Order: sequence, then C-alpha cells, then structure tokens
Amino acid sequence: MTSSYLPYDPQQQMLLPPALQEWLPDGHLAYYISDTIDALDLSTFHARYAGGGPRNQPFHPAMMVKVLVYGYATGVFSSRKLAKKLHEDVAFRVLAAGNYPAHRTICDFRAFHLKELSDLFVQVVKLARECGLVKLGTIAVDGTKIKANASRHKAMSYERMKKSELELKAQIDALLAKAKAADLAEKNEPALDIPAEISRREDRLAAIGAARARLEERQRQADTERGRSADDDNTPPDGDGKALKKSKYKYKFGEPKPKAQDNFTDPESRIMKRAGGGFDYSYNAQAAVDDTAHIIVAAELTNSGADSRQLPAVLAAVKANTGDDPHQVVADAGYRSEAVFETLRDHPAEIIVALGREGRQALGIDPNKRPLSAAMAERFKSTATQDAYRRRKWLSEPPNGWIKHVLGFRQFSMRGIAKAQAEWKLVCAALNLRRMANMMCA
Repeated sequence: MTSSYLPYDPQQQMLLPPALQEWLPDGHLAYYISDTIDALDLSTFHARYAGGGPRNQPFHPAMMVKVLVYGYATGVFSSRKLAKKLHEDVAFRVLAAGNYPAHRTICDFRAFHLKELSDLFVQVVKLARECGLVKLGTIAVDGTKIKANASRHKAMSYERMKKSELELKAQIDALLAKAKAADLAEKNEPALDIPAEISRREDRLAAIGAARARLEERQRQADTERGRSADDDNTPPDGDGKALKKSKYKYKFGEPKPKAQDNFTDPESRIMKRAGGGFDYSYNAQAAVDDTAHIIVAAELTNSGADSRQLPAVLAAVKANTGDDPHQVVADAGYRSEAVFETLRDHPAEIIVALGREGRQALGIDPNKRPLSAAMAERFKSTATQDAYRRRKWLSEPPNGWIKHVLGFRQFSMRGIAKAQAEWKLVCAALNLRRMANMMCA
C-alpha cells in the first residue's frame, strides 16, 4: 500500500499575494520592536531629510531603525549580514516590508545617525520606567571589556617608533640621492618608481610621527595628573656645574615608556587585559542595571581600563536618563577609590562598594589616610550591607553575559570612542527591548 502525504509541490505558484502579517506568529519579537519604534519619537531622524524634495527619496527612517535594532537584538551587527537577512529571513522581510537597502546604505545610515541612535537608548529606558520595569530601588554597576575594531598587528611601541623614524628618514634620503644620480648610473639600476617609493615612506613617516605625538601628549596628561610639571627634571646646578641631585623620575616629563603602544587603525582604543588571559585593543563598557527587570538604565564607554573612576559618570547618566537617583548602588572592588568616595559623599543614594573580594572585606585601612574607605569597610561588617552586596552578581553580570554570549556582541564595528559609545548604547537599547518583550509578552 502506497504512503499518503500532504500535498507538496515546490513549483506551485501563489494565486493570491500573501499577507506579511501571516508569516510570523503573534507575540514575535519583530512585532514588539516594530510597535515600540513606532511609539518612539523619530523626529530627529526625519529632520536630516527635510527639504529633500520629491526626487530625493531615501528609505524610511522608521524602517531602517527597526531593521538595525532587531538586528542588534538578534545578534546581527554587520551591515552586509543585515542586507543578506533582508532577503533570507522572514522577520527582517516583515520589518522591511518589501524594502531591500544595500549594505552600504545600512552602514551609512548607522554612521550618519549616531547621536539619534544613542538617544533611542534614553527613550527606551524612559518607556521601561513607564511600564513599571524600572523602579530605581537598587542598581548594580559593572564594566566589561569589548574589543575595538583595531588590529594588534597595526600598532607600534614608542621605542620602535623612534627607530622606525630614523630608518625611514635614511631611506628617504637614499631615494632622493638616487633620484639625483646621473642618467648613466640609473641605467644599471632596476626599474623603480622612486617618487612613489618616496611618497609611501613619507606617508608612513607621517603616520608614525602622529602616533608618537599622541603617545607623548597622553603621557604629558598622565604626568600632570600625577602632580608632575615640565621642569621637575631640572635640578639646580652647584658651583662646579654638577647637579645637586638626580631626578627621582625614571623618564622625563611627557616621555612614554619604551613599550607604550599606539594603534594606527583606532588610535583612541587602549590595550586592556581580557578575561582568560592576554591583551587586546579594547574599550571599557559600563552598564548600570536596575533590579526590577534587569533593564540597563545607563550605558557609558571609556578607553580607561580601570573602573575606579567611572562610578560618578555612570550615576550622573542614570539621573540624566531616568530623571531620578536610585536608592541604593552596589559595585565591586574595581570601583573602590578614596577620591570617588569623596566625590559621592553627598550623593542621595546609598553607595556600597566592595573593598576586596567577597569574603575578604576586612582590609587594614588607615582611617587617618583614607577615612571614607575605612568607613566603607566598617559598613561591610553589618549583615544588611553584606546581603545588599551579594545581590550584585545576579544584577550586573547577567546583562553583560547576554550581550556577549547570547547576542554575540564581542567587538565594535565602528572606530573611535564616540562611535563606539553610540554603538554600545544601540546594543543596550536592543537588549532592553528584547528583555521588555519577554517580560510584557510572557
């Protein structure tokens, strides 16, 4: 007896056009993002195209924002992959509604609207608070290192820069001498485009010189913050012309260490230690997470590898984004700093910052030198403070884990700290919308 199957004819044509709304089930994330974006204020996106006339017909900003946000919410960050998904993925086709922008168009739209995309994060946070998903009872602050769009092989140390500059100058001088040689001598030389070779080396020399200047300026700023000045190496001579004492500093003011590096592809990124060992050019992404529904209420970015100075800026962002201060703030030992405690002395929130690893909080702190740190250590002796701090792990660490392991966002697509910060806020806004969809549509 032959088997009986349901009808299957791959060549069957549809007699009536299908409705896009029938392609996805009710409650799909794409519908939630589409409805939410329609409810947000996109006037700043439209303002860029005002007065373009009927001949200038760009893609609708709402459609482009929906595609970008849904892409980031589902782990698709590349403009080429987004353009491909518009042809192959049902959810993307529903959001685009028959539009197929090229990858260059998507890339340009994201680059042109960095500020507008950053502002969307604030709108999403305010919407979450209106929905009761943000109450600012307790927030946890944590940082995570995310790779910059920079190659480790396109970097050079300060010591190597000085050597390369000398080598390139010598090569340029040799090429100039060869260019001035007699015609007879040139006949015996292999064919060589001397002007092009000189130009290539001059461009390389200029790039190294700019990188060296950035390192020296960065070192001057760091030395100034440490209390040094440009004349602290000059010791007064005695009567015999000899210095009375040797400078206590190993390097001159503004002189970087020989191993200090600068990257040519993204000069604003910095070498940072990554989890599991090793170093990468990265940015330090900061996130403040509300305890009600794990909504990120502040997303900041810095190129400083240390977290110790970041807490005031993050708390200021929380106030700016939500219009209010939290009742309690918890952060790990990476944020401990006497100077930061002094800055936040009058902050209305209860600040709880660990002074060491969990279970090792009893540190020998001199109350005369660091009174605020000693007061924080004394607070950690209470059970209430210890219980509040234990909540930090399940508040601040899950969103960073979701971003890296669920969404797969481990490296920025854009270069420069301003563009990277805008992309970080776009990622956090997409994660918030995904979280809100799960909480409200469950």
